[in-house]
Amino acid sequence: MTKIVICGANGKMGQTIYRCVKDRSDCEITGGIDINTQQYADFPIYSSVGQLPEKPDVIIDYSHPSCLTSLLEYCMTTGTPVVLATTGYSDEQISEIKKASSQIPVFFSWNMSLGINLLVELAKKATAILGDKFDIEIVEKHHNQKIDSPSGTALMIANAINETRNNEMKYVYDRHSQRKKREANEIGIHSVRGGTIVGVHEVIFAGNDETITISHSAASKTVFAEGSVNAALYIKSLKAGLYDMNSIIG
Repeated sequence: MTKIVICGANGKMGQTIYRCVKDRSDCEITGGIDINTQQYADFPIYSSVGQLPEKPDVIIDYSHPSCLTSLLEYCMTTGTPVVLATTGYSDEQISEIKKASSQIPVFFSWNMSLGINLLVELAKKATAILGDKFDIEIVEKHHNQKIDSPSGTALMIANAINETRNNEMKYVYDRHSQRKKREANEIGIHSVRGGTIVGVHEVIFAGNDETITISHSAASKTVFAEGSVNAALYIKSLKAGLYDMNSIIG
């Protein structure tokens, strides 16, 4: 039985993870970490990772970027594998994640959905086939409570496309102040926030007289929670390294 601690336990994703795990026979939630320590299930919730009474088999993090340093320090000190599913990390924090992965197993993905990661692979394939003859635009839509923009998933898609194009592309997030034609090496990234949209991502390849659109829509947070739990079970006994969804589906 794999013992899992949820960082961000009282958030929407934390509670969704609990609901995904409670009826499983291969893992259990033994603790939570959250500034809100109100207990809603049969596991205790602590205000900081240092208060955990015993080392779990793995930690799943859906909290806030500000929690990253203390979480990684705990995991490196105790040798605890960690699944990082929080979005909004800075470049410096991503470097911190990569450094920690030299000591512990770290599963890091901007999106834990299997479908989204398939979309990324399809977008890379399309980019390789279509070359520079098509303009590329990414549109992401989320609920009105989402703080970061653009979404980490949109950036993950853009980075994958850019790598396929030898990192020659530049990202343009807003054109309202630009009075000029679109440049060929742009990837336009656009954010929509409204209602209770769980997550929609579209990659548009616009060429002469034809348009190709690859899209993914999530109907609930469960797809992300289940992906996180599967990632936790995957890395719990692996050696130190940086892992992502490609590690599982590849």
